[in-house]
Amino acid sequence: MKDASSWQYDEYRQVGTDYADITQVEAYDARHAQFRDVHAECQVILDALELTPRSVLVELGTGTGAFAIHAAPHCERVYAVDVSEAMLEFARRKADRAGVRNISFCRGGFLTYEHGGAPADAIVTCMAFHHLPDFWKGVALGRMHRMLRPGGRLYLHDVIFEEGDVTAHITRWIDELGKVGGAQLREEIALHVKDEYSTYDWVMDGLLKRAGFGVRSRTMVGGVIGTYICAKD
Repeated sequence: MKDASSWQYDEYRQVGTDYADITQVEAYDARHAQFRDVHAECQVILDALELTPRSVLVELGTGTGAFAIHAAPHCERVYAVDVSEAMLEFARRKADRAGVRNISFCRGGFLTYEHGGAPADAIVTCMAFHHLPDFWKGVALGRMHRMLRPGGRLYLHDVIFEEGDVTAHITRWIDELGKVGGAQLREEIALHVKDEYSTYDWVMDGLLKRAGFGVRSRTMVGGVIGTYICAKD
């Protein structure tokens, strides 16, 4: 966001696990590979976006670059954006090893990334939007809406709480991930719930609508994980 005011939320301020630390970045990539089929997850997203070889894709919160690298052969240009320079450097090295050359790695976030290329055909954000409080989620969605071409798609996947017995959902989720990812992952998820900004599904529904997005599909899993596929109407 150009000419940021003194009251703008600082999305570079560390909240939760410190991914400015390269050892944490390396541990994240190795730990998640043990219990996730990352390739299959990336393919699900690609199938939802209907990309072409001329597509421009922006990923906000690229992390270690798994999806950006997977998507690059299907696009003309991918912009992989993250606030963590350590994450971006790790992702650059992965892309180089994979021989991928059409990714632009950009340091920035939902509130600070300035998209200077052609309007995006698709924007993807997975497990990153919860870093923003709800007011700033609304600001960020407005910015994403402006980045997209008419009819462009937004794929949003994150920790989103389904209205109901939220305490039971969260407790079960932490226990299940602790069983597959160990004590460190259990602690990381508990820290997420305690210190980060995951919101209710009905809040997210309203934020998307007010930003000008039409929700094409909406899926909730376990009362804690939400996936929205939206279009710029």
